[in-house]
Amino acid sequence: MDLLDTLTDKGLRRELPTREEALAVLATTDDELLDVVAAAGRVRRQWFGRRVKLNYLVNLKSGLCPEDCSYCSQRLGSKAEILKYTWLKPDQAAEAAAAGVAGGAKRVCLVASGRGPTDRDIDRVADTIAAIKGADEQVEVCACLGLLSDNQAERLKAAGADAYNHNLNTSESTYGDITTTHTYADRVDTVAKAHGAGLSACSGLIAGMGESDEDLVDVVFALRELDPDSVPVNFLIPFEGTPLAEEWNLTPQRCLRILAMVRFVCPDIEVRIAGGREVHLRSMQPLGLHIANSIFLGDYLTSEGQAGQADLDMIKDAGFEVEGAEQTTLPRHRATASAGGCGGGASVCGSSDSACDGDSGCGGHKDASACGPCGGPSTEEGSEDEARTDLVRVRRRGAGTELAPNA
Repeated sequence: MDLLDTLTDKGLRRELPTREEALAVLATTDDELLDVVAAAGRVRRQWFGRRVKLNYLVNLKSGLCPEDCSYCSQRLGSKAEILKYTWLKPDQAAEAAAAGVAGGAKRVCLVASGRGPTDRDIDRVADTIAAIKGADEQVEVCACLGLLSDNQAERLKAAGADAYNHNLNTSESTYGDITTTHTYADRVDTVAKAHGAGLSACSGLIAGMGESDEDLVDVVFALRELDPDSVPVNFLIPFEGTPLAEEWNLTPQRCLRILAMVRFVCPDIEVRIAGGREVHLRSMQPLGLHIANSIFLGDYLTSEGQAGQADLDMIKDAGFEVEGAEQTTLPRHRATASAGGCGGGASVCGSSDSACDGDSGCGGHKDASACGPCGGPSTEEGSEDEARTDLVRVRRRGAGTELAPNA
């Protein structure tokens, strides 16, 4: 098909597609789906081979957030029955991180709910980074703490952080529909602060909040303009007790088209499948690996993922390999440009619970329940019948509990 040939050629040349071409990917039919995955897979293999980067979330502080992000289980007024606890001590966080690293994770994402960190919070996180890197200096650390004030990004960089995650989540025109306690511009400013401090910037989106195709293309093009090293793609987890609990708008096919569109717009950027992977892609998760080159291992911030060993088995069975600590994530041209920030251009984590982002990872927690009545829900036939509410499981193990983590 001419569209896919054009997009593949552009991706191999690192050339930005047009908005019309990006929209056309989302409009492809189920009969064309495997062709779409194959085309995006060619671009993925050009820049990332068959490597899959594993990231591991540590929820440093869970729940009780003063922000009102509609998709987030930790939001102000949330009735979701999630774990709630204050800051983990550095040794507790380091112990949780070690479990993820032992399972194959190359990056640890440190996430804390809230509007943004205080200076004392930055000190806490600095101590946690020291504890984690004291045990393994090769581990990449990404912080996801919410909106940053002046000089806080520089302090995190000095403390040893490699990256900072803060997601845009949805288009600027619809942002006010999902959050009223901060603005889209606030988020853009925090990503700019991370960039300015020499941190590898990670910023992504949440799909499935009722947004239109145009909204999805708008936010992905905005992300491309911000030029992050990694883009986490979260799929809304509709948590009971949140305003978006009834937003079941995604099918596995829709998720794959969204991932492909992101890959064509961001051909040489780390694309991470973040929150909602197990809930919405389900048995088609391995196809997602042909498009994205990064996932979270094990559980998310407030929800459970599939078993860590199942993640590893899936990667192996699909013919991919786990990226090692000695390997550089980004292509040479991006790694060189990012060397001042993330040591080898390591990519960042992404979630949708971050500082009230959802639950997919840092800044887009691995539970990402997205928001956004910005357009009609998906009209794909059968989407309502395929809702798997039974797959939404609140995390009851790992950080903040007495049970072993899932990694």
